[in-house]
Amino acid sequence: MAERRRPGYSVHRSVLDEGEVEEMAEKCETKLSLSEKVKKSVRCSGPRLKSCLLSTVPVLSWLPRYSLRENALGDLISGISVGIMQLPQGMAYALLAAVPPVFGLYSSFYPVLIYFIFGTSKHISIGTYAVMSVMIGGVIERVAPDSNFMIWNNETNSSTVDVFARDAERVRVAAAVTLLSGLFQILLGLVQFGFVVTYLSEPLVRGYTTGAAIHVIVSQLKYTFGINPLRYSGPFSLLYTVLEVCYLIPETNIGTLVVSIVAIIGLILAKELNAFLSKKLPIPIPVELLGIVIATLISWQVNLNDKYGVDVVGLIPSGLQLPVVPKASLFGQVIGDAFALAVVGYGIAISLGRIFALKYGYKVDSNQELLALGLSNSVGGFFQCFAISCSMSRTMVQESTGGETQVAGALSAIVILFITLWIGRLFEELPKAMLAAIIFVNLHGMMKQFLDIPALWKSNKIDMVIWVVTFILTVLFNPDLGLAASIGFSMLTVIFRTQLPKYSLLGQVPDTDIYRPLEDYNQVRKVPGMLIFRSSATLYFANAEMYQEALGRKSGIDITKILSAKKKLEAKRKRHEKKNAKKEKKEAKKNKVGMQGEPEREVEKDIAIIEMDLEPDPSLPRAIVLDLSPVNFLDTVGVKTLRSIHKDYGQIGVEVVLAGCQTGVVDNLQAGGFFNEKVTKSCLFSTVHDAVLHCQSAIKQSKEKASYEEITGTHF
Repeated sequence: MAERRRPGYSVHRSVLDEGEVEEMAEKCETKLSLSEKVKKSVRCSGPRLKSCLLSTVPVLSWLPRYSLRENALGDLISGISVGIMQLPQGMAYALLAAVPPVFGLYSSFYPVLIYFIFGTSKHISIGTYAVMSVMIGGVIERVAPDSNFMIWNNETNSSTVDVFARDAERVRVAAAVTLLSGLFQILLGLVQFGFVVTYLSEPLVRGYTTGAAIHVIVSQLKYTFGINPLRYSGPFSLLYTVLEVCYLIPETNIGTLVVSIVAIIGLILAKELNAFLSKKLPIPIPVELLGIVIATLISWQVNLNDKYGVDVVGLIPSGLQLPVVPKASLFGQVIGDAFALAVVGYGIAISLGRIFALKYGYKVDSNQELLALGLSNSVGGFFQCFAISCSMSRTMVQESTGGETQVAGALSAIVILFITLWIGRLFEELPKAMLAAIIFVNLHGMMKQFLDIPALWKSNKIDMVIWVVTFILTVLFNPDLGLAASIGFSMLTVIFRTQLPKYSLLGQVPDTDIYRPLEDYNQVRKVPGMLIFRSSATLYFANAEMYQEALGRKSGIDITKILSAKKKLEAKRKRHEKKNAKKEKKEAKKNKVGMQGEPEREVEKDIAIIEMDLEPDPSLPRAIVLDLSPVNFLDTVGVKTLRSIHKDYGQIGVEVVLAGCQTGVVDNLQAGGFFNEKVTKSCLFSTVHDAVLHCQSAIKQSKEKASYEEITGTHF
């Protein structure tokens, strides 16, 4: 294979320090004040008002340009397919949220229409989501547990749960936490806080959703076995629930267990068949819909509820609910959970939205997505919905069946509306075990995320640790506390990595202006008479002390010891001067005339002997170049550290210069008081090579000066 030809370049210029570069490039010193920035941001004009309106209500910009010929058929098929999926998933995830199944249908209708108007992603399917539902279920069971609704049954002489009162209160709690989470999202969107999702890294999100999936599975075991375990809340509640389920396994309802096993096996086989025929079928087989239809028919014909005690969905009211203002008195009890729901729901939606936006070449506005989800949840809260996000499974179906725009989501909402108004009551005999089976089977994608662990172990071990720790914290501390603890741990890993950077001494690649770590390259050569030091992290209060220690360790200079010796030498010189002055004064009193030169010569002799040690140690470098190119900011501690290094090494005859400073770092140095009359921007250089050439020139001039003084002294 022929060697690739490399174009060469040649630049001839003088060595430039930062001051000269700023003068040559004419650095702009004018900056807008805070008041001017505020005035500029609130200034209104016709074009700006139009742009603001179109960005806030995106449907006004894309719907008039909607192409019926290109998009209508794909959106129609996609909308119907997703709407059919919304029916079983909405009812199943309502069980996760601890509310009656019909409220899952409401949550698949109102929020979807709002997102159609305000959302910017063309492909994600908004609606009920397992992780959000299990988080809401945890809140509901903490605020409105069964124990608050126990009534005495005279016929059985035992306490039973007032199901109607309990469900009504739980719906109110769900609406309150949903409205509050929506308000949080709107507030974050208005203050342009969309970047908050950057704190949710992909390993964290995947570990978190996997841990939440474990909570989902455990919460559905009672429907699988037909048992009624006690409900636990707070940290370690999952472990207590698992122990309670194990204790109650002997009381398993055989009919419910049979329904669960048959449903799970049937759904798995049908989904495998669906995947096998995916290339041959224009649209996927609606497996979940067929499952609930068949299960409902069998339950109705065999009378599973009365004969075998299989728990069924029960009453499903027809029509839509009138809007109700959520109870503000509940806000104080759920404010923390609402914020967690706001962040998790947004994080999942924006992550998935960006994936498809990148794939299809359009932009998703992170702040507008916050507003869209916030409005969806806020409006949904008034219509007794529970908090929503986007579902990976429905999104994949929406994309694979030809969905091109948000119209597909609106059509799926119309399908749900049709079901809610006219055919919802037909599913009153649907066994809850069937809905639990749908949840189990739909979680297989999340369970595959365990394969992330070996993949991350090979690519990035710290990301693997974040994944595992997030999973463990989510399982142990529940999704709300687990999320907060996981974000905290993820932030700690960043801090630890900045505290433990790689410190390197750089050398020059021969015949180039390129500098690389000496320990990593065989052909890199150390520049004679100087050290080039670099840290791989920024310099701030958490690692400033370690930066100084690493510089001393790499350079082999114990600056503290040398300065201490220098101070002792200085003190000794002063004592000698004082002693000789006293001696001279005493001799002057004895002999007022003559013999005053001898003491002077003696003093000069003593002082000359002491000052001989002030000559630069040949074992020390003549200059140190600090490569600050990885540094993106300096706090006051960082500035003080650099000032201390410059001063301390300067006192022992080692010149310290800075290289590769970004403009913001130069401004930090200026504001932090690094520069003064003695230290100017002439010690800052744009590149390491500029700094090296400057130091080499200074060393050469110093040697020439020393040689000249030596020759002159010998001549005299």
